Amino acid sequence: MHLNPYGADAVNLAADLANRPPVDAEELADRCRAAGLVLERPVTSGDLARTLDALEAWEKVVDAADEHERAELLNRMLAEAAAFPRMTNHSGSGWHLHYRDDRKPLAAVLFSLISVGTALHLAGRGMHRLRRCAVTECTTIFADTSRTGRQRYCSQLCANRDAVRRHRARSTATAS
Repeated sequence: MHLNPYGADAVNLAADLANRPPVDAEELADRCRAAGLVLERPVTSGDLARTLDALEAWEKVVDAADEHERAELLNRMLAEAAAFPRMTNHSGSGWHLHYRDDRKPLAAVLFSLISVGTALHLAGRGMHRLRRCAVTECTTIFADTSRTGRQRYCSQLCANRDAVRRHRARSTATAS
């Protein structure tokens, strides 16, 4: 599992899972593998249920009213994760950090990765760099990894949609 030590990979995985929750353990395993996680144990329906609970707690961090509430909620997750960093070369792909005990099931691994990854992302890039899309009818969560830290939309499609909406509103206001 080669996740970016600055948190972007873990936060992006959390956003992906929260935006499109997996429907079964097999889908959860496939999406984790696609994100680069090495799964050392079978993924169970219990892992799916606990992962969905973890994502629910994480969405509260995303939707926090301010950075103090966000930090408090994330600190609760970190305390519950009780993970410790350790060096490993478990897959023979090079030494890297894990934020978990190798004997933990996937749900516990994801909880630790999401908690630590989110903390590293927010501490390293800014407390405001995790949000939902600015388009009112879009609820997509994204991690702002832009250079400027001003990303407002989950995608170029939503940015264009909002720009067209603003343009039409100005045109209507000017015509009246």
